[in-house]
Amino acid sequence: MIVIDQSPPDSVYERLASLLRDAIERGEYGPGEKLPSEGRLAQIHEVGRDTVRDALSVLRAEGRVVTTRGSGTRVRANREMEVVELPAGGQVTSRMPTPAERIRWNLPPGVPVFVVEHPGGEPEVIPADRARLAVPPIVDEASRG
Repeated sequence: MIVIDQSPPDSVYERLASLLRDAIERGEYGPGEKLPSEGRLAQIHEVGRDTVRDALSVLRAEGRVVTTRGSGTRVRANREMEVVELPAGGQVTSRMPTPAERIRWNLPPGVPVFVVEHPGGEPEVIPADRARLAVPPIVDEASRG
């Protein structure tokens, strides 16, 4: 049992979120696996349920867990990452998805999208949880020979 140190500087819920995040990263809770209930987490870590709810809210916002009413909180399943090569002269920004985009890609709360702007073309919107952005290598014309 790990008891939460309740002294500053971080808030108690942030420290609990950090403990749970570390447990997920170590594989103690695998993709798709259910976390203990809020009540059980409060009991294990000797904190209040509001603290647990706040910690889980942080993990949901990071896209690490998904909570479904009536069935609890599960570690978000890993998704296949698509490599997206950035266009020369293009720009990338990130933002939160619109409600329509969230539905289209079945995005949980907290997962942003990338907006890839192509020079002279239409912007491409890509869910950030399933894309790895890659910069193409720079080819030195003199060395091509």
